[in-house]
Order: sequence, then structure tokens, then C-alpha cells
Amino acid sequence: MALKSTVYKSALQIADMDRGLYADHHLTLALHPSETEERLMVRLLAFALQVPADDARGTLASARGLSDADEPDCWQHDLTGQLVHWLEVGQPDDRRIGKACARAEQVTVYAYGSAAAIWWRGIENKLARWRNLQVWQLPAEQSQALAGLCQRSMQLQLTMQDGLVWVADGSRNVEIHPQRLFGDAREPSHR
Repeated sequence: MALKSTVYKSALQIADMDRGLYADHHLTLALHPSETEERLMVRLLAFALQVPADDARGTLASARGLSDADEPDCWQHDLTGQLVHWLEVGQPDDRRIGKACARAEQVTVYAYGSAAAIWWRGIENKLARWRNLQVWQLPAEQSQALAGLCQRSMQLQLTMQDGLVWVADGSRNVEIHPQRLFGDAREPSHR
């Protein structure tokens, strides 16, 4: 008997001062049986950092991620069906990243966890040719603190300014400093 995903609901209030983006998003997220709450929260953060300011080129939506090897964690398609943005969380291998870069206009990876630096050292030379790729690392202690905010029903406020992110749930606050490992110098919330 297969294990079922656990459903999490989140109301996000996003204030991205760098982009002048102020928006509310209501998300329903499925926690895959093999996924941790830390990974779920990094997916949520990645969504908030990459959500487009408008839907002129489509919306950013959850994909099957862990459940389907041909889909990312989130993606954005334009109104013609063209894949605009592929968003991965974790430590995908170079073949997966290369395949995504060949399919999408923009690919963004958010690596997290204590082994992220080792993972990056092992694949960075294999990715040098991809100009449509950005790779960001979240420090392990910050992604773990973010996981501490996880609840089945969440109301989160995310504030982004000067490349820093503050995530609050009303009683607790986590500060995140995404570190750019690869790609142009744009902040994580800019595409």
C-alpha cells in the first residue's frame, strides 16, 4: 500500500521591496512521503522568491517534483505553453539541470542542507555553459529554522529587501540569506 502525501495550506503575504511586489498567495502543498518539512518550506520560499509580479507570461505553479522525474518543483508556462521558468529545490544532478536548461528559458535551483557545498563542488564545472541557470544556496541552519515554522495550516509574512528574506508566522521570525553560487548577479527574487 502506497503512502499518501500530506496536505499543507499556506497563506503568504509577500512584500518584495526590491521588485515593488506586494501580493497575497494561497497555496496548497503536498508533502510527498519521502519529503521533509524542511524541503517543503524551501519549496515555499523558492515560490515566494520567484513568483512573477504579474501573469503576463503565465503564473508560477507547483509541479509534481518528487513524484515525476520529468517535472520540477515549480514551473511557469506562458499562455502559448512555452516553458518559461523551471524551479528546482535540493541537489539535482547535472544531467537533470542540463535537461531543464535545454527546455526552459530560465532555470533556478535552491540548494539547502549541510551537504549543499559538497554537491556544488562536484557539479559546478559541468554547468558552466548554461547561461539561463541560477543556483542559490540556503545555509543549513537557516533552512532548518525555516522548517521550524512549518504547520499544516500556515499564515506567513515574507519580506524581501537587499537580497535578505525575513519569514514570520506572527510569533516567530526567520532571517534567510540566500547565497548565489552560479548565474548572473540578480537577486533571487529578480528574473
